[in-house]
Amino acid sequence: MLWQDSKQIRQALEAVFNTVLDTRMRGIPVINAELSVQAVGFSRFNEDWLGILITPWFMNLLLLPGPDSTWRELSTGTKFESRFPYGVFEFTLADEAQLGPYALCSLFSPMFQFENQAAALATAQAALQGLLTGNAPCGVSRRDILRGAIGNGNR
Repeated sequence: MLWQDSKQIRQALEAVFNTVLDTRMRGIPVINAELSVQAVGFSRFNEDWLGILITPWFMNLLLLPGPDSTWRELSTGTKFESRFPYGVFEFTLADEAQLGPYALCSLFSPMFQFENQAAALATAQAALQGLLTGNAPCGVSRRDILRGAIGNGNR
């Protein structure tokens, strides 16, 4: 699929993963019923689209390919690294028929630590902001930034 803008991405991701929730994930005990499917903060990053997808069973960083993406022709399941201002993250290539190829980096799964959608959304927004704002301090892990431990003395 050729992605045009963040609205198209949000609508497509939310439609596809709501269908997954209603079909493939039905009755699976990893579902947090307090959460819903939400695409957060998708914008261009280099040649790709970057954002976070919240579902009742995971929160993932997603890369959606732009026309010049170097990874779009890789096989499903292939792992590759992508560099951000915060550091290097490993992504796994996936594919959904209605979306085409995309790359994911798991942040949380399952999602039971979130009591509601607002908490999951705040975490997703903070993670995306942290990913894009600067270099990782020495001794701080990827999980530290995603859990908001930086600046709180909670490492």
